[in-house]
Parts: sequence; structure tokens; C-alpha cells
Amino acid sequence: MENQFFVDSEYLSPAALEKKHRLETDPASRTDHMAYLPGMERIQSDVMEKVLSQMDAYDPTRYTAREVEAALDHETCSIEDFKALLSPAAEPYLERMAQKARMETRNHFGNTVYLFTPLYIANYCENYCIYCGFNCYNHIRRMKLNAEQIEHEMQIIAASGMEEILLLTGESRTMSGVEYIGEACKLARKYFRMVGLEIYPVNSDEYRYLRECGADYVTVFQETYDAAKYETLHLMGHKRVWPYRFEAQERALMGGMRGVGFSALLGLADFRKDALATALHVYYLQRKYPHAEMSLSCPRLRPIINNEKINPQDVHERQLCQVLCAYRIFLPFAGITVSSRESAEFRNGIVKIAATKVSAGVSTGIGDHESKYTGQESDEAQGDEQFEICDDRSFDAMYEDLFEEGLQPVLNDYLYV
Repeated sequence: MENQFFVDSEYLSPAALEKKHRLETDPASRTDHMAYLPGMERIQSDVMEKVLSQMDAYDPTRYTAREVEAALDHETCSIEDFKALLSPAAEPYLERMAQKARMETRNHFGNTVYLFTPLYIANYCENYCIYCGFNCYNHIRRMKLNAEQIEHEMQIIAASGMEEILLLTGESRTMSGVEYIGEACKLARKYFRMVGLEIYPVNSDEYRYLRECGADYVTVFQETYDAAKYETLHLMGHKRVWPYRFEAQERALMGGMRGVGFSALLGLADFRKDALATALHVYYLQRKYPHAEMSLSCPRLRPIINNEKINPQDVHERQLCQVLCAYRIFLPFAGITVSSRESAEFRNGIVKIAATKVSAGVSTGIGDHESKYTGQESDEAQGDEQFEICDDRSFDAMYEDLFEEGLQPVLNDYLYV
């Protein structure tokens, strides 16, 4: 790849520094973020047009208290109702929204909460995304686990009792090819009942291959559905191509994946519009692929190594709670995941209202589960983390806390026959 010469170097070369500066200051030096690159699969789908037309027309400030009250009174939440529930006018109704969301969660999920843990197997990346700790211009310790190291990490995680794992890589086909990820899926299937992927978007035939290797579902963060804002945040790499990323979940379903996950990274752009687009992305694909399992995440920006000056548009906990309650009311059957980016206090509360899945025993670094889980320092080299987590509870602590709150922690509910 064109930027691999500096991706794991201690210092950027003069040529790399010059290119970085040019990308940051001269928009004309960047490739067209709406143009597919060679090898990227194009699919025939009207979902993107539907989502963008609704998002572009959405004016959160035009909704009134009366429309919010009407939305809460309706038995079924329409798109217009959902827009009202996301609006500033709904903020004084957060308690009523929480009550309604809690009722929907209990009706469809009971008092269960699913547990999983992520496993980062590589942090090499060929994208320049200015808010991400893995970006190719960030000087961090890069690492890619080999098969023996991956299996060792999995053994440690599985010994804790965890039955679902989410495999993650940096976005580098060069360092983390599809076959490498597929071999990791095969290893994961030896130890876990459920295997998820959060990797760079690929074509439908590659998703089919990963499904055959043992993957069950794919999660892709669109980051922001505002294409113009997206262009200013993703300056280089395959991730810069906005429509290819948008269509990733549909290609995964075309490739036979059982489930797909969606998210915007709240704080990059107008969070209300991003929340609307995320839910509508689920809504339209759910109607097109009714057999598929759909889920949403709701991450907010977190600090990263070498950049403590991330300045997101403020999304406070009350606003995050509003988004999650609106998600649940609009999409009562969808899973909702709240990650360790959020505090233990917030996660303890939101699982009683809207969330159905939480991570535990989390590390966003590479090769450090032995030290995280056993408290013993490993002799192996470790790669730096993608971002700082907020809730660092172990699997056992998370399980116990959920149980004490009157909830039923679930490790797996899917049987292969």
C-alpha cells in the first residue's frame, strides 16, 4: 500500500509529513469520497437513497411538545414519531420515554442482558481518520497476532466463561487480509458459540467466505451519515469511500451473515440526524431482509493516544439516553449494545431501560488479555489501544452486577443443529 512505509515507523518521513499536511489543508489533494475504488463491489439497492432523503429533510427544531406526546401515545412508532422523539422538544419527556422503552424491552427481551467481549487481533491501519487511535499517521505500537497468539488470547477469554467474542482489526488488507481474519474465525469457533466481526468492509463473496469460516454477524460503524462531514474526517484510505461503507451490512447479508450491526459515532456531526439515519438504515434493511438479526450500537467519542484534543459536538448522557430510548420505541425487536466507552453507572441504568447487550472484560489493545484477566504481566509484546475505555469491569464483576440488579445475564441463546 502507498502508506505502508510509515504505518509502523517511529517517525514519519519528510515525504509522509508533507503528504499528511497536504491532506489536512488541501481538499483538492484528496480522492473523491463518493467514488468507488477498483475492486469495490457495487450493489443495486435503494436503501441509501431512502435513508439520506429522510435525514436531509429532518429538522429536529420544528417538532413540538404536542407531537412528542402524540408519539408516546401511539401504540406503534412511525418514522415521524421517531423524529419527534429524537428532537429537543422530547428532552423534557425523557422519563416517559424511558418508561415506554423499558416496557418494550421487557415485552420483547424479558429481563435478559447478553454479554460478549471484543478481541483485537491487529491494529495496523491504512486509513487516515483524524479521530481514531489506529489511524496510519498516529505513532503507536503496531502489532498483529499470529495464530498461536490468537488462540492463546481466546483460551484465556473462554476460561472466564464467555461464549461470545467479537473479533476486530485495524483497517488494513495488507496486514490483516480476509484469509487471516477467516483463520481467526475458525479458531474462535473452537472456543465460542457466537463469533462477530468488526473489520473493514469487504465484498459479498468475501463475507460469504468469512461466514463459512465461522462468523455469525458483522458490525460496521458508518461513523457519520453526513457525507460532507465524513469527507473532512476520513482523509485517506479505503474507508474514505462513503457509499461502499454504507452498503457493507447489505453486502454481508447477501453473503449469508446471520446478523448485522449498525452505528454512528455520536459526536462527529449532528447526533440527532446521525441517530435518525442509523435507525432508518436498520428499518429499511429489516424490511428487505426480514430473516436477519439487526442491532444498534451507540458509541460516543473517547480519548485516543497522542490526541487529547478531540473536540466532539457535545452529546451528554441525558441526550444519549434519549437516543437509546427512541431507538427502542421505534425498533422494539432490535438489539441495542452499550459498550465500555460508557461508565459503569450509565450502563447499569440503561440495561434496565433499553439496552440488551454489554461488553465485559474489555481491552482495546493487542495481545494483553493475559495481563487483563490474570493480573500477570505477559512476556509477549503488546500493541497500543484504539481508545480509552471507561468501564473496565471484568466478566465476573459484570455478571454479578447484572444479577444483583435483578437482570438475567445471558452468554448464548443460539443452538446449532
